[in-house]
Amino acid sequence: MNSSERLSRDHIQALIEARHEDPFSVLGPRVAGNGLIVRALFPDADAVTAIDAETGDALAELERAHDDGLFEGRIEHADIDTRYRYRVRWNDDVAEFEDTYRFGPVLSDYDLWLLGEGTHRRPFERLGAHPRTLDGVVGVAFAVWAPGARRVSVVGDFNLWDGRRHPMRFRHGNGLWELFVPDIGLGERYQYEIVGADGTLLPLKADPYGFAAELRPARASIVAQLPPSAAPIDGARAKANARDAAISFYEVHLGSWMRPEDQASRYLDYREIADRLVPYVLDMGFTHIELLPISEYPFDGSWGYQPVGLYAPTRRFGSPEAFRELVDRCHEAGIGVLMDWVPGHFPTDDHGLGGFDGTHLYEHADPRQGFHRDWDTLIFNYGRHEVRNYLIGNALYWLERFDIDGLRVDAVASMLYLDYSREAGDWVPNRHGGNENLEAIAFLRELNRVIGTERPGAMMVAEESTAWPGVTQPPEDDGLGFHYKWNMGWMNDSLDYMTLDPVYRAHHQNEITFSLVYAFDENFILPLSHDEVVHGKGSILGRMPGDDWQRFANLRVYYGFMYTHPGKKLLFMGDEFAQEREWDHDAGLDWALLDADSHAGVAALVADLNQLYRDVPALHHGDCDPSGFAWIDHQDHAQSVMSFRRLGPGAADIAVCVFNLTPTVRYDYDIGVPPAPQGYRVVMNTDAARYGGSGAGPADTVKTSPTPAHGLDHSIALTLPPLAAVVLVPI
Repeated sequence: MNSSERLSRDHIQALIEARHEDPFSVLGPRVAGNGLIVRALFPDADAVTAIDAETGDALAELERAHDDGLFEGRIEHADIDTRYRYRVRWNDDVAEFEDTYRFGPVLSDYDLWLLGEGTHRRPFERLGAHPRTLDGVVGVAFAVWAPGARRVSVVGDFNLWDGRRHPMRFRHGNGLWELFVPDIGLGERYQYEIVGADGTLLPLKADPYGFAAELRPARASIVAQLPPSAAPIDGARAKANARDAAISFYEVHLGSWMRPEDQASRYLDYREIADRLVPYVLDMGFTHIELLPISEYPFDGSWGYQPVGLYAPTRRFGSPEAFRELVDRCHEAGIGVLMDWVPGHFPTDDHGLGGFDGTHLYEHADPRQGFHRDWDTLIFNYGRHEVRNYLIGNALYWLERFDIDGLRVDAVASMLYLDYSREAGDWVPNRHGGNENLEAIAFLRELNRVIGTERPGAMMVAEESTAWPGVTQPPEDDGLGFHYKWNMGWMNDSLDYMTLDPVYRAHHQNEITFSLVYAFDENFILPLSHDEVVHGKGSILGRMPGDDWQRFANLRVYYGFMYTHPGKKLLFMGDEFAQEREWDHDAGLDWALLDADSHAGVAALVADLNQLYRDVPALHHGDCDPSGFAWIDHQDHAQSVMSFRRLGPGAADIAVCVFNLTPTVRYDYDIGVPPAPQGYRVVMNTDAARYGGSGAGPADTVKTSPTPAHGLDHSIALTLPPLAAVVLVPI
């Protein structure tokens, strides 16, 4: 090479120091006369030869341009289409490599336009790590958003984690970096090495769009195949998610639902979970499973609610393919699958999204907007269209690529209010001076609008703990657009009431009845979730007052109330058999309790309640419609008895629900009912002997009397068993 063809000292030094901002301008091939000038950086190599890619014949010996491994040379009688490789020698080791820098861009101009605007519905199809074949060469195309970076390199085992080897191409104007790395494929570990605008070398970053990740405490992303798109949600599955369907969720933390009998220290994997969980849920009669967050997370104790890999199913239980198999197994059994999804905040772990490119890229810069004091987490900046696109794309990813039936969106209240859990002066008002997070509101509406359009039939559920109006109203009607909302008011009031000694309940009946005042303001789910059995709260059974018999009776009548109250149902794992102790995420549930009659009785009751809820249209058809409910009597405070009717689509679709919330048997208790020529049939008595109850209560069938009661012309006289719920339907 003549001196005019050689690289300048400044360029060489920038490459060696891994601070060159445009490696494609100096590395790879350059046409010069009737040949090519090629340059490559192989730190610590002894010799580099350019060889014919097909024959292996030597084309040129490259000269050392710097002692730290920069080589350059000239291939005579070659053009830009010449296929060459490098043969590299380190001492006695010889290896061959494609030249990364001879390959063109991996993102099209159209991709750049959509990604730059934040309108690419499925950004995960372009960003992240994708196995590809370019110019007949197998490799992986990497792309990442880091507009504030001075340099981004992809590092991994394939380049000895040396950021000098694979600095990426910067696509000006949109902050995207990309690179095709040949000769690697599925299973490769990788991260991004990023130099901030001020020249600071940042901690290695996991791929925001990584489809798989190492098991903690390791931090690398793993090249994985993008799961194939699932078929659209079919009619049966969509109908099972509808407002008039019977929907009962079994909420599950996969790491502590069950542990292997002989190895309690390890987790069941996704396939083992499918073998055990699916038939169990089927036997118990739940219609849906709701999984605590599956997205990869670094700390077991966060239960998944501080995710660092939103696109990666956690490695704790196996591969992404195995997780998809678990979902498929559920669907084969007719069980829907929801997943908790966390778009409200993310952890500060230095390999995550925080300060990703040396700037506050995904989070707000001002800690009054961008930092959660309660959880020590960072808050997404919903005002950036790239961030909104990242999150909405992630929602579609789980729904489409893993065939999830819906998402339960965590901590929506924390997203809606700028002053959520903040003291005065520790928050920034919106442009109107209010405390509403206008950008988050717009994001949630856009999210639900996109899901409704792109994945019709999927279910979007909000965990929203305030009185924010219109959570389940359509965005076009100024609602947030969710299909359902957790009814936290019902949960708090009903649990507070049930913890009272029955002797005091006469003075607190409004607490158990108040939820019916607003039961149809939103489309509600009644949750007894994981949050109610942690942090010193004990178990649900542990809150029930009285001796052992009364504790279990209280729990049974409570479940009877829950399953007949308007709203879809949710029980956290262990609640269905009356787990005694508080939930421990480091241990499996106490399955041995099912050997005791009292616990087995509760399990039998929950299974029967699920079946009853599904079989009796009046108990589910009007869950979200005020026409599906009518009080019989909510004013018998003195005896702590209440009663109501649930009403279905037909005139004869009636369920009469009566609750005795004291341990005293009530004889000849009159209940006003619509006429039924053949009388009424008892379809549920939570005090039945098979559930561990006393066996007291009315006969299996009850005749009506033309005696007026509760504003109706007919009535029935019942024996109300102690601490029990009784449900009757017309014969």
